[in-house]
Amino acid sequence: MVDLATMTDDRRLTVQGQERKDQLLDCAATLFAERGYAETRVLDIVRAAGVAKGLFYWYFENKEALFRELVEQNRHRLRRAQAAAIDADAEPLLQIRQGADASVRFMSKYAHFFALLEVENSDLAFAEERRKGTEIHTRDVARVLRIGIADGTIRDEDPELLAHSVVGSVGYYGHLHRTGRVALPDEELASFVGRLIVCSLASHEDIARRVLANGLGSTPLPS
Repeated sequence: MVDLATMTDDRRLTVQGQERKDQLLDCAATLFAERGYAETRVLDIVRAAGVAKGLFYWYFENKEALFRELVEQNRHRLRRAQAAAIDADAEPLLQIRQGADASVRFMSKYAHFFALLEVENSDLAFAEERRKGTEIHTRDVARVLRIGIADGTIRDEDPELLAHSVVGSVGYYGHLHRTGRVALPDEELASFVGRLIVCSLASHEDIARRVLANGLGSTPLPS
């Protein structure tokens, strides 16, 4: 018997196969945003992509598997945006600011997808996928915070709790922005969140001023 999982993995290795798969993912993301997950059928996705239904099952076991891959894809894009924005040679507090700035701008650019995640969060299976991304982000932030705590530039508090405050601020203001309750342009909101986080984490006012005096470049976000 042919192993379908192996077939899928082999197809993913080809350029044409990856393009077809990305096409299905993009069409599904658009339809999910317009109609919601429950109201979007596999048939709707393949029609929008202009491919045969059988091709869908070449890449995905079912609609839920596709949705999970969309979540994973979005998580990787966010991490690439953060990595591109963070100066590896910068002091920890500046790295935290750079990452927060990039995260807010990313959430604004892909607001439709984050809005969809919030709607589908009532489904426990999808809620777990969302928590996974938050846990990864929190772990990354905590690692940088520990370095700043050790060198005295970040206040000496539980790094896990501080990391939750950083990730929570980014997520909450992103939510307010995409729901229309904060009407600031993307860059202004990102700058505000960055300032808020720096001032709450700095061990001394002079350190906060130094970090905030450092201009942030406008790093392009991944498409």
